[in-house]
Amino acid sequence: MRTGTLGRTDVRVTDLAYGAAALGNLFRPVTDEEAAAAIDAAWDAGIRTFDTAPHYGLGLSERRLGAALGGRPRESYTISTKVGRLLVENETVAGDDLANGFAVPATHRRVWDFTADGVLRSLESSLERLGLDRVDIVLLHDPDNHVEQALREAYPALERLRDEGVVGAIGIGMNQCAVPARFLRETDIDVVLLAGRYTLLEQEGLDELLPEAAARGRSVLIGGAFNSGLLIDPKPGVTYDYAPVPQPVLDHALRLKAVTERHGVPLRGAALAFPSAHPAVAAVLTGARSAEEVRDAVDLLGRRFPAALWDELRAEGLLSPNTPVPHTEEPS
Repeated sequence: MRTGTLGRTDVRVTDLAYGAAALGNLFRPVTDEEAAAAIDAAWDAGIRTFDTAPHYGLGLSERRLGAALGGRPRESYTISTKVGRLLVENETVAGDDLANGFAVPATHRRVWDFTADGVLRSLESSLERLGLDRVDIVLLHDPDNHVEQALREAYPALERLRDEGVVGAIGIGMNQCAVPARFLRETDIDVVLLAGRYTLLEQEGLDELLPEAAARGRSVLIGGAFNSGLLIDPKPGVTYDYAPVPQPVLDHALRLKAVTERHGVPLRGAALAFPSAHPAVAAVLTGARSAEEVRDAVDLLGRRFPAALWDELRAEGLLSPNTPVPHTEEPS
């Protein structure tokens, strides 16, 4: 497993990172045993970078990740969490949290808070759930409707935490490109976690965000490389951007699958490998929910795919000519 540093910081990340949303029972339940086995498999494979958030399962992801990493040398791994949503306990528990995508009891409700105080309170609660005294990376999480407050209040709070050495790197995590690109231009963030917008299916990130990050020496982490599962097995009813896939998007994914299969490559393998070819990308996250899925991702990322695969994707108009592609096998 290769490692590198984020931007101008000394925070180290492995090129394959573990995205722990699934540990919060994203879409469907995962048992404590399955969650622990997935983290153990990631560790055994050399993954040393882990990303979580309070949003994921109303804190369940953080608790499970902290428990699974407990006892391992703290200096040997990098962990990131997010701020922007405070978890407020519900007086009575009625129903589940599936409306927000997580199969957990609705023990809490999320309250948007991008104030400086909200940042500190959120981080304190995350540390308690993780069972840690520090995290390495803190990201502003989805400030789509709170951009000005996040710039004015939340970001300066993160900058102070970094300056004081409380955290090693700060940034923003979103499912869109415009706001993170603005943060790259107007703030001193170290990293962007971009979910779903730089994938084999769509390369919006190539227009502005990735070139901006590269020009400024900042790093990008890629989440959602499978576009919420679509690029694992495209078929009607599968999720795309956390909702049922529209037919035109499904048709596009099926075209990708047809090309990859003509070259003997599983679609999920090409999808996982693709983002890392861009020089600004420091790591690609796998959202594996089982040990088997972890091992599959590690195996896929270690492969080299034929140059003819990427050539045909370009010829079919599925990749633009200037899109970076992974290292390829030499023709035999």
